[in-house]
Amino acid sequence: RAPEVPAAMAVDVERCIERLKIGERLPEGHIAEICMQLRDLLTEESNVQAVPVPCAIVGDIHGQFYDLLELFRVAGQPPYTNYVFLGDYVDRGYYSVETISLLACLKLRYPKRIWLLRGNHESRQITQVYGFYDEVMRKYGSSRVWKDFTDMFDALCLAAVVDGRYLCVHAGLSPHLTTIDQMRVLDRFGEVPAEGPMSDLLWSDPDQRNDGFNRSQRGAGFHFGSDVVSKFLKKNGLTKMMRGHQLCMEGYQVLFDDELSTIWSAPNYCYRCGNVACVLEIDEAGALFYNTFEAAPDAERKRPTLERNISEYFV
Repeated sequence: RAPEVPAAMAVDVERCIERLKIGERLPEGHIAEICMQLRDLLTEESNVQAVPVPCAIVGDIHGQFYDLLELFRVAGQPPYTNYVFLGDYVDRGYYSVETISLLACLKLRYPKRIWLLRGNHESRQITQVYGFYDEVMRKYGSSRVWKDFTDMFDALCLAAVVDGRYLCVHAGLSPHLTTIDQMRVLDRFGEVPAEGPMSDLLWSDPDQRNDGFNRSQRGAGFHFGSDVVSKFLKKNGLTKMMRGHQLCMEGYQVLFDDELSTIWSAPNYCYRCGNVACVLEIDEAGALFYNTFEAAPDAERKRPTLERNISEYFV
């Protein structure tokens, strides 16, 4: 049985979900109300969410709306499958508006079945460069919808711990954070800072060649070695770390003696990379299944009316 709707709303969230799934966009006023309600809901959630099993872990989506619908066909429709989304919902793809609108509505409708973490693209600065802002202006003729969503992004959570043993973050670890408790007390509300522990969680990458922390070539965050992951997991009583943030041609990559997995959920990234995608399914016993899938068939997707150049910054 589906969970109850959390509170009476002026907007019919179930109707919004139905409209979005058939490719319709929501009116500006609906989005403003949804973002306000969702921000209030997210504000009540802690930085680090405790998530039960079974559930599915989803990596970067980047505005590939019809591939998100394909993911639901592959791994199960909400609320019958619980989902942890690792961030980077917008930019790159042609349908960031529809993607984040649907995920926002699903979170409102099923708050104990859907968990939304923040990615490095859930920020004002990045979305003005890599597509979301321009898409909003093209589809709505003003920046109001962009402002509503980016204000809501400020309240997104930073991490989740699944079944008490699997750490989920968007990107990586930080030299400023050695415990989950330190993550819990960060002030996450606001634009993603240029540096510091919150930035590191959203920007850092694993390094297969070097131990310790080393400055990232991205200009934010760090590269971190297998020793860093092992030490963090052991100190916090965890088994494994799941993250997104990096394109994987096979949909996922397992590193560091199975202590870290990268999950990528945007197939044929930017409509030209040719990669498959993955959703990581965790069953009631905590066992992992990397469920890979390909891009939605052409018959299942709409073509954008205006194609734009996609920046060469890829990950």
